[in-house]
Amino acid sequence: MAEQFLEIRNLNKSFGGLLASNDVSLTMHRREIVGLIGPNGAGKTTLLRLIMGILRPDSGAIHYKGKDICGRKTWDIVNMGIASTFQNMRPFRRLPIIANVMVSCLSPRAMTRGEWVKRVEAKAMDALEFAGISDMALEKASTLSQGDLKRLEIARAIATEPELLLLDEPFGGLSPAETDLMAKSIKRLHKGGRFGRLHSEGPAMIIVEHKLQQLMKIVDRIIVLNFGTLIADGAPDEVVKNPEVIEAYFGEGGI
Repeated sequence: MAEQFLEIRNLNKSFGGLLASNDVSLTMHRREIVGLIGPNGAGKTTLLRLIMGILRPDSGAIHYKGKDICGRKTWDIVNMGIASTFQNMRPFRRLPIIANVMVSCLSPRAMTRGEWVKRVEAKAMDALEFAGISDMALEKASTLSQGDLKRLEIARAIATEPELLLLDEPFGGLSPAETDLMAKSIKRLHKGGRFGRLHSEGPAMIIVEHKLQQLMKIVDRIIVLNFGTLIADGAPDEVVKNPEVIEAYFGEGGI
């Protein structure tokens, strides 16, 4: 059995009277790609922010590779091997695209991965090439389209050499062609690709996404949240037939 390296136990987080995480428990193995879905306001992004240490839970625990990471600073969690992209992208807009990625290359985790990481510019260019935007390396981030900003976010994240990558709506705002390219990049990264040490084993992933047809093609499992509560966890073809999921997420007519 694959290594179980992420475990969330009885996680609770509320904002005033709104319960964003309601006793959420789940586990994840090292080689999985997990889709995280649910209606708007279901608590998906909140869960990612709790894992990253951006938010602190009211109660519960998050264990990564056997260590409780609740209460740790975000940069400590990144240095432990978790990275994330977010739907509200905030690049350094006045800096060239390659400079945005070089910042990630200077993280303590990235700088201890071997002699080659001392060549920061080369590593940043490699990440941009993997994400498919190396030809725009010297352009300012403010010039990028929505799709290219998504790719920049991924380049910045993988430059930290994560073992667990959290992706918040990577297909959001993309055209069908761009979505297809992004999906292929995600699968290639998971398989190991050729970036850095990832040539042999890519990161596990949790992907929050509303474009379900595309998501179902690349994930091993689907987890469904509704009003902060986990209501389903299983194979994609099983989850989409779950009556509770259909009612909460898809409506009367199903998908």
